[in-house]
This record gives sequence, structure tokens and C-alpha cells, in this order.
Amino acid sequence: MINFDKNSLELLVKKASDSSIEASQLSTNKKNSVLNKMAYMLEAGSENILLANSKDLEFGKINKLSDSMLDRLKLTKERIVGMAKAVREVANLPDPVGEITKTDRRPNGIEVSKMRIPLGVILMIYEARPNVTSDAAALCLKAGNTAILRGGKEAFHSNTAIAKVLQNALLEEGINPNIITLIPTTERKAMNELLLMDKYINLVIPRGGEGLIRFVNENSRIPVIMHYKGVCHIYIDKDANLEMAKQLTCEGKLSRPGVCNALETMVIHKDIAEKFLNDTGKVLLKENVEIRGCEKTNQILSESVAATEEDYYEEFLTKIIASKVVDSYEEGIKHIQKYNSNHTEIIITDNLQTARNFQREINSSVVAVNASSRFSDGGELGLGAEIGISTSKLHAYGPMGIESLTTEKFIITGDGQLRHDERY
Repeated sequence: MINFDKNSLELLVKKASDSSIEASQLSTNKKNSVLNKMAYMLEAGSENILLANSKDLEFGKINKLSDSMLDRLKLTKERIVGMAKAVREVANLPDPVGEITKTDRRPNGIEVSKMRIPLGVILMIYEARPNVTSDAAALCLKAGNTAILRGGKEAFHSNTAIAKVLQNALLEEGINPNIITLIPTTERKAMNELLLMDKYINLVIPRGGEGLIRFVNENSRIPVIMHYKGVCHIYIDKDANLEMAKQLTCEGKLSRPGVCNALETMVIHKDIAEKFLNDTGKVLLKENVEIRGCEKTNQILSESVAATEEDYYEEFLTKIIASKVVDSYEEGIKHIQKYNSNHTEIIITDNLQTARNFQREINSSVVAVNASSRFSDGGELGLGAEIGISTSKLHAYGPMGIESLTTEKFIITGDGQLRHDERY
């Protein structure tokens, strides 16, 4: 890690910005070729990446990172294979750049179309998830953008090793390596400077804890797409299949408690609350999940603890789940609308009309019926990798793939039409 130097940082960012013209003009075949090479080189370089990751894990343990944070940070050969697979999936996706999305012929004969174009230079700020380095780089490249990557100190060695592999793949394909630029310092004041560089950077995407998201949003001169916290709810309707509800609740909380699409709150209709909590609740307790419940929850489960108002806003990212028993579907909706973070909400019900009402009335970025919250993921939704899950409703909403990293311009074709009948 190098010490922060404002002039050298600006020079690095300028070089990245200058490369964006080349990035925008790469052919689909060239982009796919380099992406497939990146995937191959990630797998071939796994030993060096794992060695770098071991340094980060040691640092994390010394600094007493939480188990969920260490899980996000940890790489294995299988996870590196997964990273490479995600890059290949991005290569196999249709190229959005140059796509004509709409065409209309006006009464005067001019043809008006809209064409997808790259956003330009994207600054990705993220914390302890080294796979974001390859995911973000691949997505930005396929969408014709330059990626500037600023990872957290927890994953510095891992990110550096991964970025080196990606840049070497660019070099071997004869492409400017500055198209993927890793900021070689994690000092906070360097991030402060980056957020003021609207001359070079077109968009910022922060991905991490609530504190990071708020800091970026409050200090950036550049437009920000927020990947805010994931306070994900599961609503167990009175018409739910309770065995299905148990399976989906347990997977949503237990499979990877430290990720943003893990469940954080159960909302349970009173008619099935006793049966559901005596079954599913006790399974969660046996798995050492702390249940923070409302008064009705605690009357059914003596092992649960009283929830506070703040608990219903909380993204726990560990083996804790909040519980709220409601008297009606309408009360359940109100609870979710009050406490959610616009990430992912689930309903378990066999009533088709209730399911459709839920999907219409809840405006989170992903709303699912009888399916796991863990499907709220770019790869699972057919986007290849994802650069984040936007909880902002402007430009992009929900898991962001390559199409979300483009914008549209108007293309006009005529044969000499003037706006006015008379010439000037």
C-alpha cells in the first residue's frame, strides 16, 4: 500500500479517464476475448491470489473482524472458480453498447431512435469482498466503461492480486490496462479526493456498510447510486404452506447470514404464528439464531428476547432475526413499508390474489412470492455478475448488470428536413 499523494492520485485517475474512449470503442469480440482470458488467468493465478488473501485474513483476525465479515473476505479455490465463472457469464451476455432500444418516425419523416452507450468512468468503492474486484471490472468492461476500483483495507492484498491478473489480461490482448485501475491506497483522505473528481469520473457506486454508503452520498460531487443496507423481510401469510415457509426462512437466515440478501425480519400472520414459531422458530434457535421478537412472539417462544424499535430497522448480518406477529395482511404491509430498505421482500402464501397484491403494493427493488431472498442476486436473475444492488430508484433499481451501466442517446436520421417551412 502506497502513501496517499494527491498529485499522483489525480494523475492515476486522469489516465483512467483518458482510457475511457478506448473502452467505449472496443468491439464485442474484443471484449469477450479479454473477459475469457481474465477468467482463465484468475483460475491459473489462484495460488497467488490465495496467498494474498491469507494476508488479509490474518489482518482481519488480528483486528477482530466479525465472522460475517471474515466470511465475505475469505477466498477459496472454489470461490475463485466462481469468480471466473461469473466473468465468463458476463462475456456470454449480449453486448448492450450500440443497441437500438426504440425507433419512431415523426410526421415530418425524420427517424428518431435511442441507442445504448457507456456511462464512461465508474468509481466503485467497496469493502471486504474481493470478488467485487473481478465482478465490477468485468461488468464495466462489457458495458464499455472504465472502472476505477477502491477497495477496503481489509481486502487490500486480495484486491491488488486480482487487479494485477485482470490488467495482465488486458495487456496480453493489447488493450490499455488503465481501463481497470485499482487505487493503491485505502486512506480515507484519498477517497475524499476521489469523490471530488467530477472532472474525470461519471458515476460512483459505493458497496458496503451503512456508514460507507452515507459517507459517500454526503461527500460526493459525482452522482451516486447507493447500494444501501439490506433489511429483507419475509411475510408468512395466513394461507402459507408452513413447510415451505420454514425452508425458505431457514435458508434466508442461515445459508450466509452476512450477505445483504439474507433475511433480517420475519413478519407472521397471527392465525399461523403459534404453529410457525413453534416449528421454524425452534429450528432457528437450535442453530443459535437470536430471535428478537414482539410481545406476541415472546409469548409463544420463551427463548426469544424483546425487540426494540431499532431492531426492526437493523441489518444484522449475523445470526440474529427480528420477529413481528401481525393481526392482518394490511398490518404486515404497513410494517414492511415502514422498516424496509427497498432491497428484497418475500411473501409465502398459496393465495394467488394475496401474492399479486403483495408484489404490486411493495415497492422494494426485488419482491418475490414463495422463493428465497437469496435469489436477489445478479447472477441468479440472469445478469451474469452484479456490480451491486441499487436501492436508489433513479437510473437503476435492484441488482445492476451491464445494461444498468449504460445510458441512452438520441439518434436522428433525416433527408434534409427543416424544423420550419421557410429557410432562414
